Amino acid sequence: MTETRKDVIRETDAEAIRLATTLIRSARFGALAVIEPGTGAPLASRVGVATDIDGAPLILVSMLSAHTGAILADPRCSLLVGEPGKGDPLAHPRITLVSRALQLERGSADHARAERRYLNRNPKAKLYVGLGDFSIFRLEPERASLNGGFGKAYHLDRADLLTGGPVVEELAASEQSALDHMNADHRDAITVYARHFGRAEGDGWIVTGFDADGMDLASPDAICRIFFPRPLSAARELRTVLVEMAKTGRSAGQAQ
Repeated sequence: MTETRKDVIRETDAEAIRLATTLIRSARFGALAVIEPGTGAPLASRVGVATDIDGAPLILVSMLSAHTGAILADPRCSLLVGEPGKGDPLAHPRITLVSRALQLERGSADHARAERRYLNRNPKAKLYVGLGDFSIFRLEPERASLNGGFGKAYHLDRADLLTGGPVVEELAASEQSALDHMNADHRDAITVYARHFGRAEGDGWIVTGFDADGMDLASPDAICRIFFPRPLSAARELRTVLVEMAKTGRSAGQAQ
């Protein structure tokens, strides 16, 4: 039994980590599995999802929901993300993150950042984010199970899933001003990012988040994850990388 399982699980490599990151950063919703108080039975429900700047999932939930009461009683939970496409839904990649839910305190810096990033991804949540019975939870991933399609199973740990280092907090401090600037003055460049680097179609793309590894784009109907050519080591590198990527994408478009 043990030898068979070792054969099934592939060695985690850079490609698997990038796929895992793409699934998490691109998720608009997920299936949250919790432990029902009193019975210990598994309870699963759909929740809206965003990510903190280091890659940890964020959820905004009502205190009246059964799953909220469950994670307050026992923070152990799992989140499944990954949208199926055409054909067999089991042939499409998905990832389950085994996590512990951490309720963020209103008025704290962590809550302010998480709320900002959640609303950038899910702007309709502005209608209820300020209501007293809604709370933001950060899901602290401990490990993950990635299924990249038939025969492509991987185990990942926390270090594979989260970005660390001083650049995380540094970029968080300047992220919103960069987003506002790009979405107000450089929509043409954002379209280049979406079409050249993300192979995405359609119009109306905006940037919803920057992090050390890349950026998240959204249109009215889709989400697109774009990785930088190289990870940022400092926030000041963001502008240079964005300019370089715009030039590369435009040059490729002119050459076609």
